[in-house]
Amino acid sequence: MAKIGVLVSGRGSNLQAIIDSCESGYIPNSKVVVVISNRENAYALERAKKHNIPGIFLNPKEYKNLEDYSQKLICIMEQYNVELICLAGFLLKLSENFIHRFKGKILNIHPALLPKFGGKNMYGHYVHEAVIKSGEKESGCTVHFVDEIYDHGEIIMQKKVPVFKTDTPETLAERILQQEHKIYPQAIKKVIEDLRLF
Repeated sequence: MAKIGVLVSGRGSNLQAIIDSCESGYIPNSKVVVVISNRENAYALERAKKHNIPGIFLNPKEYKNLEDYSQKLICIMEQYNVELICLAGFLLKLSENFIHRFKGKILNIHPALLPKFGGKNMYGHYVHEAVIKSGEKESGCTVHFVDEIYDHGEIIMQKKVPVFKTDTPETLAERILQQEHKIYPQAIKKVIEDLRLF
């Protein structure tokens, strides 16, 4: 049984896609065993609760620095024997220590076709605004391994969507999000099979 830990900051629609894919058997022999958020009011914690998954609010303000915060994250992941970590709209940078501890076992989803429109401060509507402003004809989403640099790790899977002249950041975001919900479970399934975590 592959044990998955998910880090979230917001409403958690990608978390829901992951949970559903595990429960339906699409991602075989896998289970989300813990969900951690850096925001107390993140709806993602409610989603976890509805599926009887431990949902933990870990307040960054209670730790003196990123290193201490990340160390606590490591402790929780080890407590739940997590084998694969999925970032689903997690807006905090992870420490190098955390990344080294789980090297090759941390995935992230980004709402653009990396390496384009990635990097610091490139998240959410900022990404879609930049894509539209640049006149790109297509955008999409990318699942990649996490390394020490924002949105830089090895790409696992991408899905393209067209950008229409009438698009707003909101309409483009919605079209991409629909694909995120498909591609993230596909990528997780592939990585679990490649790493033989089942």
